[in-house]
Formats: sequence, C-alpha cells, structure tokens
Amino acid sequence: MSGVIVSMRRTLLSCTSLARSGLVGGALAALLPAAPAEAADLVDTLSIMLDFNRQELAVLATALALLGFSVVAAILLMRTRVRTAKNEARLRARIGELQLQADRFGALLFAEPQILISWPAGDNRAQISGDFSMVLPRDASPQRVLAFGTWLPPEPALQMDHAVDALRDRGDGFQLTLTTAHGHTLEAIGRAIGGQAIVRIRELSGLRRDLAETHLRYKALSDETEMLRGFAAAAPWPIWAKGENGALTYANPAYVRATEAHSVTDAQERKLELLDSADRTAMERGLKDAAHFNSRLPIVIGGERRIYDVRAVNVGSGSVGVAIDASEADALSSALVRMAEAHRRTLDQLSSGVAVFDGHRRLAFYNDSYRRLWDLDRSFLDANPDDSSVLDQLRAARKLPEQPDFRAWKAKLHEAYRAVETAKDTWFLPDGRALSVVTTPNPEGGVTYLFDDVTESLDLARRFDGLIRVQRETLDSLAEGVAVFGSNGKAQLFNPAFVRMWKLSSDAMRDEPHIQTVEGWCHQLFDDPVVWRQIREAITSIENRADVPLKLERKDGSVLDGMIRPLPDGATMLTFQDITDTENVERALRERNEALEAADQMKVDFVHHVSYELRSPLTTIIGFAHFLSDPSTGPLTPKQAEYLDYVTKSTNALLALTNNILDLATIDAGAMKLELGQVDVSKAIELAAEGIQDRLATDRIRLKVEIAPDVGSFIGDEKRVVQVLYNLLANAVGFSPQDSTVGISARRTERSVVFTVTDSGPGIPADMKDKVFNWFESRSQGSRHRGAGLGLSLVRSFVELHGGKVRVDSIVGRGTVVICDFPTDQAAHRDAAE
Repeated sequence: MSGVIVSMRRTLLSCTSLARSGLVGGALAALLPAAPAEAADLVDTLSIMLDFNRQELAVLATALALLGFSVVAAILLMRTRVRTAKNEARLRARIGELQLQADRFGALLFAEPQILISWPAGDNRAQISGDFSMVLPRDASPQRVLAFGTWLPPEPALQMDHAVDALRDRGDGFQLTLTTAHGHTLEAIGRAIGGQAIVRIRELSGLRRDLAETHLRYKALSDETEMLRGFAAAAPWPIWAKGENGALTYANPAYVRATEAHSVTDAQERKLELLDSADRTAMERGLKDAAHFNSRLPIVIGGERRIYDVRAVNVGSGSVGVAIDASEADALSSALVRMAEAHRRTLDQLSSGVAVFDGHRRLAFYNDSYRRLWDLDRSFLDANPDDSSVLDQLRAARKLPEQPDFRAWKAKLHEAYRAVETAKDTWFLPDGRALSVVTTPNPEGGVTYLFDDVTESLDLARRFDGLIRVQRETLDSLAEGVAVFGSNGKAQLFNPAFVRMWKLSSDAMRDEPHIQTVEGWCHQLFDDPVVWRQIREAITSIENRADVPLKLERKDGSVLDGMIRPLPDGATMLTFQDITDTENVERALRERNEALEAADQMKVDFVHHVSYELRSPLTTIIGFAHFLSDPSTGPLTPKQAEYLDYVTKSTNALLALTNNILDLATIDAGAMKLELGQVDVSKAIELAAEGIQDRLATDRIRLKVEIAPDVGSFIGDEKRVVQVLYNLLANAVGFSPQDSTVGISARRTERSVVFTVTDSGPGIPADMKDKVFNWFESRSQGSRHRGAGLGLSLVRSFVELHGGKVRVDSIVGRGTVVICDFPTDQAAHRDAAE
C-alpha cells in the first residue's frame, strides 16, 4: 500500500502546472474518504506545492478522479480476498467437524449388523447400505436385497412387498418380524422421515430374538387352536374335554344338542353328561387303567336310542372324548350276520358239496352233500380241520385223482387262497366219477369249494357230441344252405353253404347267436322286416308249427328259394337254395321295361301336375299374401301379421322347391335352354352370397371368399351359375358347425373357370358320395336345414348343361369340398354335343 502512495506522490510532484491545491485536496478528500494517513499527507503536499490555473486544474482533477477509483477498487478487491480466505478457512473447519460427526454417527448406526434402504422423494432409485451378508451371498449385488422372494419364503416376501409399497405410496409405517429361507429371524421397520421412505432390516438376537420367536410360536399355536376349535365346532359328533377333577371344560355344539343344553355354560353348570352312570364309570375306569377307552354304547339323543362308538383318551391333566354315530354300521353288521346265517342255511340244502375254509385255512362250514360226497366222518369235520388235513385224508382213502407229485398239485390248489378270481377244474376220481370243482376266493379271506358230480352229464355229452358230428358231416356235404335254430332262438347247427350264402363268419356262428343277431348280420343282403318277422315267429312259436316256403330277393341281386321246417325236438331248420341264375334274365328284362315306361310316364305326369296344379295356386297365394301385407288394404293385428309372415315364407319356400323340380324335369326332358352371356365371376359369387347372409348370421358362420385376380368372366347363363353357387353355399352352411368357416374360391385354368366350395361339416360317407346328386337324396344327419334333396341335383344338372363337371372330395369328420368346372368356350361345347 505504501509503495502505491509513494508512486502517486512522485507523479503529483512532477505536475508543475496544477492550480489551487484546495480544489485538488477537496477532490481527493471526496474520492478517498477511507484512505489511510498517507493519502492525507499527499493532499497537503499538493496544496502547498501546486498552483495551477483553472483549465489545467480541470484536467488534473479528471486524472486524479480516475486514479482514485483505481485505488479504491484495488483496496476493495484486497479486502474481498481477505474476507474470502477467512470464510474458506472457517467452512473447511466446519466441513471437517461435520465429517467427523458423520463418521461417528455411521459408526454408531452400523455397530450392529443391519441393512438400510432409502428412497428419496420423487426418486424410484433406492440407496442401499449395510451388511448384505445377512440375506445375500457375499458376491451378490446389493440391489438383490429388493428381490425379497430370493431370501424370504413366498408369504413373507409378499407381505414385505405390500408393506414397502404402502410406505412409498402413502407413508404408512410398518414393523414386521420375518424368518428368512435359511431360518434366520429378522426385524423390518419402515418409516417416512424427512421426505424419504426408509426401511431398516436387522437380525434379532438375544432377548429380542427370543421374544420374536415366542411370538411366532404363539401365533402358530393360536392358529392351530382356532383351527381345531373350528373343526370341533363343525363336527357332527359330540366332542368334549374334562379337567383333572372330571368337570366339563369344553363341549362342541353337537355335545350341547345331544345333552339338550342351552349352551356350553349351561351344560357345565348343570353337569350334563352324554353317557349314563354305568357307561361313565366304565369309561373312567378305562382311562385310569389304560389311559384310553373305546366302546360301542347305546345313547339316547332327542328321545331316540342310537348306537355310538365312544372313544376317550387322557391328554395332559384331563381327558378328551368323542362319540361317533355307528347306528348304521351296527345295523349293517347285524344284517350281515343274518344274511350269513341265511346263506349257510341255503347252502346246506344244495345237492352240490360246499366247503368253506377261513383265512387260516381251517374248515369253517360244510353242508351234508359235501360230507356224503367224500364219505367223511362228521366228528372229523366238526373239529374244524385245516385244508391240508382234509386232502391228506382223502388221498389216503384213494378218493382224489392220482397225481405224480401230490405236494405240487396241492400247492397249486392252495393258490386259490391268494387268487382274486374263481377257478374251475374237473377231477376224474379213481372210482370212475367225474367232479366239477369250483374254487372261489372269499372277500373276508379263505376259499369256498363247490363240488358237483358231473359223471352222467359228461357221458351224455360224449354221446351227444357223436350224434352232432354225424349231423355235421351230413350237413357239410349239402349244397343247400342249412341252419338249425333251437326253441330258444339260438343257432345250433349250420353248414358252410349257409355261411357262404349269407356272407357270415363261421366263428361267430359257432357262438350260437340268436336269430335276431343273425338277422342283423344278414340285413346287408336282405332287410325286409316282414319276412324276418315271419322267420322269427316260425322259429320261436310253440303252436301252429308248419312248413313255410320263402322266396327272397336280396340286395346283391341274388334270389333264394327257402323253407322253414319245424323239427320234432322243438328246433327249426332253415334251408336256402340259390336260384339267381333262373330268375335274373326274366327279372332283368321285366324290370327294365317297367322302369322305362314308369320313368317316362312319371316325367310327363310330374311336369303336367306341377305346372298347372301347384305353381298357379302358389302364385295366387303369394300375390294375395303380398296384397294383404300392403298397408293400403288396412291394418293387421300383430298375430295376423305373424301368421301372414309364416304364409309368405312357406309359400316362397314351396315356390322355390317347385321351381327346382320344374328345372330338373325340364333338364331331364331335354327342354332346358341356357341364356348365354358374359358371366362376371365376382358378381356371381356376390349375388350367391347375398342369399345366405341370414343363415350365416343365425349360425355365426364366417364366409371366406378367394377370387383369383385373373379370373375375369366367361360365357354362360348367369342366372343358372348364381343358382349353382347359392345351392353349394347353402348346402355347406347347413352342414357346417356354428362358429366355423365356409369358403368359396374361383380361379381360371386354360380351358375352364373352377369354383370351389369348402365346409368343415361332418363329411360324406363313402357309400353316400354316389348318391348326393340324386333326386330327393337329402342327408338330414349333421345338417340344421333339412331340404328336399334337390340342391345338389340342380348343381350337377346346370354344370353339366354348361358342359362342365362336378367333383366331390370328402373325408368323414373333416368336411367336404365341391369343385365345379365351367368351360370358357361354350361354342366348342355345343359343337361337341351336336
């Protein structure tokens, strides 16, 4: 500072032209009010030394003013720097104190293992600090702490998620005690502090951990107790608990109802008991001696005596008990005993020998037929011998079949004790008898043996088989088809000619089918119900048994000459002889002639009647119906309007059917002429689709139209082409299920325009493909719109009239595809036809 002033002084002394110093001193005094003493000395020197004129003083004053401003600025800058340095030193000291305080607080905060999570206001990023090894592996990212499901079981993790969301959204604090997936007990506390959401997670230890675990165990025990109390309250059986002194401490509603008390308190105060005194004494004795009691006792509840299974057990210093209604089980048990006794009495009256061995293989029951069959001593049987002892005694008396290895044979017989199904066998005894043996495992364990003497029946069967073999050889050598049916209607004999004639299976016929079954097999060749009823009645009738001649004309064109002949033993013999060769020629000529005449006459009569007797009245009815529906004829009641609408729809449908029949008759008679012209394919499809819009909407069916860009148009009768497409679409919609798709497409080939209509209906069986284009051939099965069966007939007729072809591709269950080819060159078609 002194250096600056000295320099200024030297400058002023060099200015010899300055005027009055009083003016300069006043200016300097104004400019340097706060300058130090050196500035005052400078002013005195100037006032003594200088004596300038006015003009020079003005210049000097300006220079001094500028110099004074520079000095003041320098002084202020120095003061600011000094003040800034002092403030910086003071702030640095304060920051050091705050850092020291923060370190001290951090040391205190993390003195125990814990995790702090904070979300600043308006910021979704969480700040996480603390000991993450409490819940995460050491190499895991701290952000994994927020994935609560990775270190908590599902239910606590969901609870933690909801608590954190509530804290961040609404500032709701929480305090939770959690158990991690590794079994550690943690405490999570959430608070909203200073505009931040803060969650503190720490591991509990010592007394706090014991209290938390005690709380969790208490909650689990409380929930379990509430669940058990709820079960006891909902149980239909009386349940009670008694203290050490025998007083009632708990009873469920069923116990209250059973004792006719008003409440549990009422039952306790009145000391109401479910059992009578004798049963209570027995229960107390059982609890005292064995710590439990089980018994089936009668109890009177609501004035009705019922049987209950009473069970009680000592628990702690008291006891608990339950009474389960066993009345139905007791009744069933008694009924089972009675049924078993009746069963035993019934078995004792049978001629077959019956022996019942229990689960321990000891004889539990035998009837007198069994004893007589084996000639066993009654005292031996009454001693309940085991199965092996009985067999050993019978073998010693040579009453069992001779066996090379008796031990193995007996072991195989005893497999019935472990079997689940009945086994049958025939024993040929040394004395010549033959026994039928049936071994049946019993449900409760053991086996029942059933013995029948079949010696005589086997002998008769052998002789009968000999006769049957003779008859078989005789029948097999016959050229005629022969079958013998018994009085029960089942086939007894047949020869190969009969099987071949009716295309039957020899194996199936050997199973002795009933005549109705055989009739069902033969329906594919002959299904006249009158003739088959005549055959069934002749076979099964008891009276008026006489020979009945038959002549059968079967579906395959063959003709059979048959005879129904009753036999002396009550059976009936059917014989058939093939006379097809002698009938075919005459029948073919006669049928062909009659068919041609009938067809011609039918066409003439049909066209005549439909044209004049049906179409004209229909037109009149339709006209009058439209006239009545016109408002100018007067108002109609709602019911009249409804009936008139029915009339209009029915007559329109009938007129359309009539027109179809006339078209078919006209085509068949060769009188149909096409009105040829340009047919716009897109327009034809559009017109056909308009006619089925109501059906599409009703059945919720989508129509998919695909027209090739180059299809253009072709020469044809537009009206008939539209009629063909409409009938195909109506048929496809009728057979398609609801919510499905019907498709129509058009494409152009080198010589034709091809229309394709597809549906997703049930398809056409193979045996129906050749019939779908016949007149009046209607497939009502699978269709919601039953028609007269003329639509596809018209389709084929109109397409063939154009010179085209119709093909049907169908798979049962996968829908049907109909393809129509219309030739583009009608001139070539007419030339070929001519």
